[in-house]
Amino acid sequence: MKPDTDGSPIEDWREGGFGLYIHWPFCQSKCPYCDFNSHVSAKVDQDRWRAAYLKEIERVGAETSGRVLQTVFFGGGTPSLMAPELIDAILTMVRDAWPIANDVEITMEANPGSVEVGRFRGYRDAGVNRVSVGVQALNDADLKALGRLHSVEEAKAAVEIAQNTFDRVSFDLIYARQRQSLPEWRRELAEALALASGHLSLYQLTIEDGTAFGDRFRRGLLRGLPDEDLGADMYLATQEMTEAAGYSSYEVSNYAKIGQESRHNCIYWSAGDYVGIGPGAHGRITLGGIRKSSEAISNPIAWLAKVEAGEAAEQRQHLSQEEQGTEYLMMGLRRDLGIDLDRYERIAGGTIPQAALADLVDIGLIDARGRRLAATASGRLVLNSVIAKLMG
Repeated sequence: MKPDTDGSPIEDWREGGFGLYIHWPFCQSKCPYCDFNSHVSAKVDQDRWRAAYLKEIERVGAETSGRVLQTVFFGGGTPSLMAPELIDAILTMVRDAWPIANDVEITMEANPGSVEVGRFRGYRDAGVNRVSVGVQALNDADLKALGRLHSVEEAKAAVEIAQNTFDRVSFDLIYARQRQSLPEWRRELAEALALASGHLSLYQLTIEDGTAFGDRFRRGLLRGLPDEDLGADMYLATQEMTEAAGYSSYEVSNYAKIGQESRHNCIYWSAGDYVGIGPGAHGRITLGGIRKSSEAISNPIAWLAKVEAGEAAEQRQHLSQEEQGTEYLMMGLRRDLGIDLDRYERIAGGTIPQAALADLVDIGLIDARGRRLAATASGRLVLNSVIAKLMG
């Protein structure tokens, strides 16, 4: 692989793949734990948004002409509030902009309250073949505490509708919730595994700055959160139960049966290229051998106005070799496959400190096999510390 004039590798993104992320920023309500770029709006002019998305897809498609697109992901916000006709128009433009892989994965996030049989059929007919349903809890009291608008009954119905409509279905749950015990989480996870059809995203509740939960936590009003030891026990129970049910922990918070992994998210974790379109969308794109990060304007009205005026609605920044290496290390170690040391050295232009690596292997936090490094189950519990040590 030839280096460019800055010493960074050319076209390394091919090792990870090429995907498209489309951000729909609107929700029916703002969940108190959510730090995503989502907004509540009484009325959305979907015709204006359609024109803007198509314009952006055409622009970036021209920059990356000829690349085979492997995945598309509609995230948010609540993309299942988009009209099926809007999804159809976007995917039609996508097919015009890029050659599409024969096994392309097209995912849409959906909230149970916005699930309708007819609407889902419309998404399927437009080309969506994978849906991720934001269930979050199988307990009505906890759903209310999490600010969710749906009930457990509605969530189960939504998953069933999705399973009867799409080839592949995933759903999310949040654990380590307020006043949740280990036996309660075990019972809920067992119920989820019985309901699931190949993929689950299981996230430990984290309190983020800038959220309603973050504000309550600072004021001492968010009581009953599990302590660190209980959180670790819940994580280990999750590993044990999913494995027993035939699910591989292919990423820290994601579990799948063979062949059911989210290929789009694997592009992120494998340092592939991905285009981000929509307010606040992030991307990584390699052009002329130079890898850049992109971040779109987060305010939906400002983003829309910029696109309509033909002005840049995103900022791009050249990523140094060190930054690229750090990203590959941080994202790759989330995966069960870990990282390839040869690839890391090509990307980063340097090596991982051998003394630090040897220490992590000795204490059982890193598994080193040949030229691959992966975090062990114990290492995943303290992954931030492991990464910090490997970064020197």
